[in-house]
Amino acid sequence: MLTPDQNAPQSGESPETPEVELASAADGPLVPPARAPKGNRHRPGPQPVLDFPPVPNGIDYLRSVVTHLRPKTGGSPRDIKYAVLHLQAAAEVLLKARLSRVHWSLIFKDPGKATAAKYNDASFISCTTTEAVVRLRNIAGINITKEEAGALDDLADDRNALQHYGLTHNAKAVEARAATVLDFLVRFIDKHLEPELSESAPLYLEMGVIRLGLRDIQSFVTERMNRLRGNELKNAADRTLRCPDCRQFAATAEDACCVCHFCHRGWLADEIAQVLQTADHQDTPLAECPGCHAPTLTDNAEFADGKPTLYCTSCAMRYAPAELGNCAACGCYWPISDNKGGRQLICADCDRRIRQEENELHWM
Repeated sequence: MLTPDQNAPQSGESPETPEVELASAADGPLVPPARAPKGNRHRPGPQPVLDFPPVPNGIDYLRSVVTHLRPKTGGSPRDIKYAVLHLQAAAEVLLKARLSRVHWSLIFKDPGKATAAKYNDASFISCTTTEAVVRLRNIAGINITKEEAGALDDLADDRNALQHYGLTHNAKAVEARAATVLDFLVRFIDKHLEPELSESAPLYLEMGVIRLGLRDIQSFVTERMNRLRGNELKNAADRTLRCPDCRQFAATAEDACCVCHFCHRGWLADEIAQVLQTADHQDTPLAECPGCHAPTLTDNAEFADGKPTLYCTSCAMRYAPAELGNCAACGCYWPISDNKGGRQLICADCDRRIRQEENELHWM
């Protein structure tokens, strides 16, 4: 591994280079440094060697992430860009490091084609972060929640956009999502990669620095959320849902729209309805709301009060799943309380249509 002296960033080469240095360099022509007198010249030392095994490599990436996200040392859009790139790299390295403990073939994209020769010289295509999460759950028995997996997927999307296409997005949303993944990875290291930490004092110290930085980042998010709970979100838990972008409980449900007070992202009813569908159902038509009849009744909205909810993004009505059944005639949702006399559940529209047809038959 590089020593601190060997790893010192050169001017203009590292994303850690302060903006002021780059600005001062641009003020005038670049002048080559003066050569030292012959008597003061040092013989060159040994050539630096790159030695970053997986876990130390992942922790090194996390150290960079903390620097770019801490309010005191980063936070600019440029810092957030590098935080996303390095955090995605850390996630890939650390998840696959744990997966390789079960068996090295599991980090291949196709384990059935894995060979020891390809593994030893690293000449193979590895699995994606999403595939690593699935294998860690199903094979290693590691619990990674739906929220954690979703945050990792969002991070991968942000990284791909930045790397290949360029990303134009709300910086606060990206920053909050990155902080969520950083918190998950620190806990993942503590629980599932701990032997490396106990066997290496430098790594243990590095993790101490990362935890302190994470505390500062979380303090920023907590401070902002506390302010929102005391103002814009006060007494509004029943209409405050988790923002799909920044993942904070800071989006207020309004008629025909939804606005997040943390990252300031807004959606129209049709847009947010698609986002708040269960992933398995996103390619199927949305259910019709029994109140306003708009096809925007979603099944995956999380509200701050924690109650299971079917939520209409058009009229902002919430329904407990147990309150609704399916109309026997058209299949749409309808309140079970309207089912009287032990009959089949029929929605109001179908009930009117059936009565009209019965009346027409009666007068024929």
